[in-house]
Amino acid sequence: MTSRTLALCGMAAAALLLSACQKKEPEVSYSASVEPLIKKYCQSCHMPGQLGYDTSGLDVSSYETLMKGTKYGAVVLPGDALTSTLVVLVEGRADPSIKMPHAGAPQMTQPEIELVRRWVEQGAKNN
Repeated sequence: MTSRTLALCGMAAAALLLSACQKKEPEVSYSASVEPLIKKYCQSCHMPGQLGYDTSGLDVSSYETLMKGTKYGAVVLPGDALTSTLVVLVEGRADPSIKMPHAGAPQMTQPEIELVRRWVEQGAKNN
């Protein structure tokens, strides 16, 4: 073998070893993990007849209506937690006046926020 071939084999082996050692996060289930959070923190305002729905048009009563978004557009961009409005608002990265849930309402814990973030990053599947 030439030194170039040995170097390529070494790099391939190192890449394979690194990928095998990386811990893969378990897939987040919408129905088992995310939907209960949406119901607990969002549904009382964001369903037809409630203030959050009347203001934004966001109905979180089903996966389909959540994914439809608001009258302004989608709130979940599958695979993109950085710019998905849902994640931006629950993480408090927007103006404090529009952090969700609003001040005074029970707030998501950091582990709950991370669960929603991971679900979006993993493609926001209806699973």
